Amino acid sequence: MNRGTERDGAVTEHAAAGRIPLAVVVVDREGLVSHWSSGARRLFGAAKEDAIGRPALDLLPVSGALPEDDDLSPYGAYTAYDGLGHDLESSLDGRLFYPAAGRARLTVPERDRDRVDVLWWAYPLVGPGPERLLVLGADVGGLQQDARDARDQGTGFERVAPGFALHTDFPGAEELAGKLPEILPSMSVEESARIVGQILELGYPVLEFSQSDRVPVTPDWGVPRRVERRARRERAARAAAEGLPLPQEYDDGEDLEYVAVRERLEFLNEVSGRIGTSLDLAQTIIEVSKAVVPRFTDVAGTYLREQVVAGEGFPDGVPDTTTMWHRVAVEHTDEPGRWDDVVPVGEAMPFPAHTPFFQCMTTGEPVLVPRITEEMGHAIASQFDKRDIRPLITHRSMLVVPLKARNVVLGFMILLRHPERPVFNDMDRVTGAELAARAGLVLDNARMYTYQESVAETLQDSMLPHIPPRRAGCDIATRYLPGTLLGRVGGDWFDTVKLPGARTALVVGDVMGHGLNSAAMMGQLRTAVQTMAALDLPPGRLLRNLDDLAQRLGDTYLATCLYAVYDPIASELHLANAGHIPPVLVRADDGRGELLDLPTGAPIGVGGVPFEAVRVRVRPGDRIVMCTDGLVEVRGEDIGVGLATLCESAAHPAASMDDACDTIIRALAVTFSKAGRGGRKDDVALLMARLNGLAPEDVAEWRLPLDPVEVGRARAVVREQMHEWGLATLAYTAEVLVSELVTNAVRHSHSRPVELRLVRGDTLLCEVDDDDHDLPTLLNAGSGDETGRGLRVVSTLAREWGTSRTSAGKTVWFELTLPRR
Repeated sequence: MNRGTERDGAVTEHAAAGRIPLAVVVVDREGLVSHWSSGARRLFGAAKEDAIGRPALDLLPVSGALPEDDDLSPYGAYTAYDGLGHDLESSLDGRLFYPAAGRARLTVPERDRDRVDVLWWAYPLVGPGPERLLVLGADVGGLQQDARDARDQGTGFERVAPGFALHTDFPGAEELAGKLPEILPSMSVEESARIVGQILELGYPVLEFSQSDRVPVTPDWGVPRRVERRARRERAARAAAEGLPLPQEYDDGEDLEYVAVRERLEFLNEVSGRIGTSLDLAQTIIEVSKAVVPRFTDVAGTYLREQVVAGEGFPDGVPDTTTMWHRVAVEHTDEPGRWDDVVPVGEAMPFPAHTPFFQCMTTGEPVLVPRITEEMGHAIASQFDKRDIRPLITHRSMLVVPLKARNVVLGFMILLRHPERPVFNDMDRVTGAELAARAGLVLDNARMYTYQESVAETLQDSMLPHIPPRRAGCDIATRYLPGTLLGRVGGDWFDTVKLPGARTALVVGDVMGHGLNSAAMMGQLRTAVQTMAALDLPPGRLLRNLDDLAQRLGDTYLATCLYAVYDPIASELHLANAGHIPPVLVRADDGRGELLDLPTGAPIGVGGVPFEAVRVRVRPGDRIVMCTDGLVEVRGEDIGVGLATLCESAAHPAASMDDACDTIIRALAVTFSKAGRGGRKDDVALLMARLNGLAPEDVAEWRLPLDPVEVGRARAVVREQMHEWGLATLAYTAEVLVSELVTNAVRHSHSRPVELRLVRGDTLLCEVDDDDHDLPTLLNAGSGDETGRGLRVVSTLAREWGTSRTSAGKTVWFELTLPRR
């Protein structure tokens, strides 16, 4: 049966040969009509504008009486129902979760005839979107004439299915394939031909949401001749499902076909509900294997391509004899351990071209072997080095089904039945193909999720810095926790930057939103902060520049940011805030945690707002805790609860900085769990720094006039200081490097004296400041050049060195590794 070409689902006014006008009604999950075709208007009487949004029970009649003396004999007499019948009413109410069909005679006031015979089908819809039920209706008058014509012509048009005849000799099949693209505009003619071929083979239609997702919609197979026949069939179906002999009353060949098909459809629906409960690839593989054993088969071995197991991209090309297939699951009903040693899970192997496995994976079609002969068993066993698999497979029935997605073979399943069990037949082959199609889609979803998760983790790891646990005068610990429900990529970040004067910049930021775009924006802002921090910009000025940059990048994203500079010599924090939650400062003297009172500021990207900076005095041993709001805030809970827990848990004593971070995370998780707020959904960035400070005796500073003779004095004071600190082994190296830096500073400074600073911490840090803003560069000096070798010497002898601009000029620094004590 075909519909006409009107866009709203209307059909032509007449019923040509092979075409039956249909009424098409779609009901949403609230029981309201969301689609009402003009065919529905003609059949049921209500106009489209009056039907949309109304309860379906108010529009589709469910009362009246149907006489049984009709002449639609090829379809059988129909049970007497009121109106369109109890099954339809149950479908509209959402009480039926399987397809239903029926026939009724009803009164339509707007039709010329008082009573109209209607065939109807109701299909529960499974898939995306709010639609719950598809209802099709047809005027029996047109169908009766078609049935008479079909009988006269001997077409074998025996039983009604919803919209299609069930036999391949149905004369409208080719025309039907051409009309499907009119019903589903996104479908190609080739795709529609494939669907029609499957319909005619399986006996039930397929409703396709897209070219990669399909949902089986199975009608009640035919319409029962009597209530007694329906009850008899149900008893037979239960007996077949329980493996019991059929009742003696059950000797109708047509009823046997009904039970066989119904049993397989129920099995497929049951399998569909059992697989795909998780996006974890390993769990999905286990679900697929267990779903078919023992009801459909006694042994199920699952093989996947190497790229699928590795979580890589979609496999390229057609498999060949070199393609490696990983055995990822073996489920069986044999005695425990019988298969484990011979075909262990995890083994990878190729398959020769002469095997049924190779045929399945290259053609993408099921391969049925009714019985594995001795010869075939020997050929298969030859692939297993030093293992005799023949006792496990010989004389068993085998079905090999491909696991496909988007027309690419991801793997295949080898299904085996015991010799005493009926062999696989053509109906099993069709059932196995449908099973594999559903399993392939579920596996591909899990594969894609695994692949995307791997990409996300790689991206996130590449964007988050690897922060050293110690900076000058402070210890640092960090944690990053990806969102548990919103994806593993987010816009939260933390960072530390080494600054002149043994200072350290501490940064925490949060780009609003999730996903790759937010992560990309985070990467840009983090890089910008590092660049501007290297210029030694004050915190307020840095946030101002960052806001300007965000404006130039676009107004799509906003971000919060907290920027702090710790000076271990002055024992001071210099902080500025851009809409971020305030940090917690834990005082060493009383162990109390408090939120620092900072000017909040507007988020980065708002534009045109000032950022104020404050200075906070700290003592050695104090700790600062900076985090993003994902740690302290969940939907439906006051953020004050999270902040209070943060202050309390941050002050809790801990054996190490890492333990202190873990204590905070656990405390917040427990707090929200007790409040019944569920798991954390947002990602979290946490940075904690213990502010140890630098003792005055660990810092030595000198001011050197702009005179070349000061270079010799610089060497002398450094040599003396090295001996005073007990670092005599570093004295000569330190003298040489200081001499090079002071010489350059004296040569290029303009008016301000050169400043020389030595800091003893985890390393020996030396800094030389001058008022020249031009940064020195590393040169390749020739054999005849008198200059250009100083930084080459520094680069060779120092553990690390660098330059940075300051407000007054520049700083050139180097570090030396302290000798072990």
